[in-house]
Amino acid sequence: MISIYDINDAYGNIADVIRRTPVLTSRTLSAKTDNKMFLKGEHLQPTGAFKIRGATNKVRTVAEEGAKHIVTASSGNHGQAVAYIAGKLGLEATIVVPENAVSSKVAAIRGYGANIMTCGTTSTERLQKAEELTTEQEAVFIPPYDDPLIMAGQGTAGVEILEQIPDVDAIYITIGGGGLISGIATAVKESRPDVKVIGVEPEQANDTFLSKKQGKLTAIERADTIADGLRASQPGDLTFPVVQKYVDDIVLVTEDEITEALVFVLERMKQLIEPSAAVAVAAAMTNKAGLHEKNICSVVSGGNMALDKLAGIIGGLSPVTLTR
Repeated sequence: MISIYDINDAYGNIADVIRRTPVLTSRTLSAKTDNKMFLKGEHLQPTGAFKIRGATNKVRTVAEEGAKHIVTASSGNHGQAVAYIAGKLGLEATIVVPENAVSSKVAAIRGYGANIMTCGTTSTERLQKAEELTTEQEAVFIPPYDDPLIMAGQGTAGVEILEQIPDVDAIYITIGGGGLISGIATAVKESRPDVKVIGVEPEQANDTFLSKKQGKLTAIERADTIADGLRASQPGDLTFPVVQKYVDDIVLVTEDEITEALVFVLERMKQLIEPSAAVAVAAAMTNKAGLHEKNICSVVSGGNMALDKLAGIIGGLSPVTLTR
């Protein structure tokens, strides 16, 4: 398992690339939840998501070890981060994305200069393809989440949260493959074990929820959710033990709750976030953990939202939803 020492080392390795993202507040959201609410704005990172933290830590390390070509699999945000840092370091990068990847994320990956290959619609399919390419092209594979350097890099967001909100009581964190929550949970629990760490998944992508409930890695056939960044089929071999050790609870949110949270943040806070990021906000808005009069932080994991997709979401809402 990673430790707080690994996370502190990662911070030193990535500080010149990442942004110390702001913590946003909303009086309306706080009143709505009966808690003092904070949103950690990882959507304001370079490449628009927290993924730049772990990707920078991993890619910079393999570059120092002599890598010239790197390969990864991603639904979008990790791919963008890998492509971005690879470009900065002069490495060739190939990103395997799903056939139904969000168009804006694919365009960004291409814009950062990476090669793109499409494969299937599940995380299992694209990970297998990326590993095949790694062998064929004698490249270095950059895991999207199940890697100590990736996990430690993501954990640097937890260090910042504890510094920015010293009296935080609980943190809601979205779960895809588990890199973000395992990193933040390690940073938080090894520094402030009293702070509750609450994972959040969509009801339609509940592999970690089921795994934690059953006490073993449990795969789901298909993760069909609007939160495209959270469509992992099962938790990682390395991330799941950290979830078991440090995560206090995992809660689920519906597709409607995700949509309402996204619209709220856009309309009331003037922040464009993606559905995967809205998952953590939705959990806080609906008080899934039953907390009251606490200092709560939701990690807003990314903001890479395709405008055509946003238009479709908003166009499908009723006037009542838009004015809540």
